[in-house]
Amino acid sequence: MDAAIVTVGDELLVGDTENTNATWLCGRLADRGVTVRRVTVVPDEVGEIARVVNEYHAEYDAVLVTGGLGPTHDDVTMEAVAAAFGRDLAANDQAADWLAEQGYSADDLVAETTHLPTGCRPLSNEAGVAPGAVVESVYVLPGVPTEMKAMFESVAEEFEGTRTHTVVVDVDEPESALLERFTELQEAFDVSVGSYPGESVRVKITATTADEAERAAEWVRERSVLVDAEN
Repeated sequence: MDAAIVTVGDELLVGDTENTNATWLCGRLADRGVTVRRVTVVPDEVGEIARVVNEYHAEYDAVLVTGGLGPTHDDVTMEAVAAAFGRDLAANDQAADWLAEQGYSADDLVAETTHLPTGCRPLSNEAGVAPGAVVESVYVLPGVPTEMKAMFESVAEEFEGTRTHTVVVDVDEPESALLERFTELQEAFDVSVGSYPGESVRVKITATTADEAERAAEWVRERSVLVDAEN
């Protein structure tokens, strides 16, 4: 399963807010074997959001959009997703009923709170108020991290791919000195290899089975100068 993540918000683009939602979603999707192909940040503009959602919906199995839900002037994500599918926004009775069960009356909420794309599947917001929605294979989640996480977990079982296993080896050598070994490693084992230099080089070995990942990691350990685990 291939997925794309779209995070919405001017505050992300100017650096006022760190994009922790994208990082968290990438991790949770990877845990479920889903390959994230794109992470994109877009402004609070209907046209920009709709264009990206439309493009990614055509390319990937699922699109997760987070941010810009609610009744305020810059909460335009639902309108944009509706536009991407040529749908209208309309009051959603299911979302309204769920909020009523939580003790929110119509007088407590701005009317647009429960306006969702027509024909969507509403998603309850267990940690907040603004509902999410599923439109075909596009999942629209809140931007508040606690709300986003809770809503994602409610649909997590709908995201499934080939689970992978990862082993990390810390090597105390320059990254450039490892290039030939990486080539040999990938010829000898069915793995993907990532290298991340810092004070040492973190060699990340990923395979579809734990045994293959560990055998490849041991191959690297036997042929490399390792970081002393006690230091």
